[in-house]
Amino acid sequence: MQRPFAARSWAPLAIVLAVLAAAGFAAPADIAHSQVSFLAKQSEVPLEGRFAQFAADIDFDPAHPQAGHVKVSIDLSSVDAGGADANNLLKSKEFLDVAGAPSASFVSTALSAQGAGGFQAAGTFTLKGHAANLVIPFVARSDATGLWVEGSAPISRLAFKVGEGQWGDTSLLDDEVQIRFKVHIPR
Repeated sequence: MQRPFAARSWAPLAIVLAVLAAAGFAAPADIAHSQVSFLAKQSEVPLEGRFAQFAADIDFDPAHPQAGHVKVSIDLSSVDAGGADANNLLKSKEFLDVAGAPSASFVSTALSAQGAGGFQAAGTFTLKGHAANLVIPFVARSDATGLWVEGSAPISRLAFKVGEGQWGDTSLLDDEVQIRFKVHIPR
């Protein structure tokens, strides 16, 4: 079997990364020092992957999160699940449908503090023409180089019609995909 679950997880994960990147300054994320990854399970075997390309319009001040906003667009063709076969499967119509819907997006409706350096971004996530409300928890910390934003969130692949046909069977491929991100926003 190929690694389809990775593609499904990637879009939400990439969005989370972009959202986290926003949680620093009003500057673009340092992609070379940032990462967005996903973890899914196919027949209890962990599958991991990442997205290489995204754009983000982010305005975030940890002292005043409610005044910020995040708008992220992810290039779904940049999915990397570790091999050409897996990547092609994830780009197919049954998974991310890169030909029909080449990008995924997240637009925040509210940013808020959750205490102890924790925050959350609430907004609308769109993938394959399906939109849903999404709340993404994250932590933010500053150092001499800039702001680091890090977190993870579970996403339902089936809610976005990712993994249709034989891949809709959750005994083969779990519905939940864990999205992980670590984003650096330079000073």
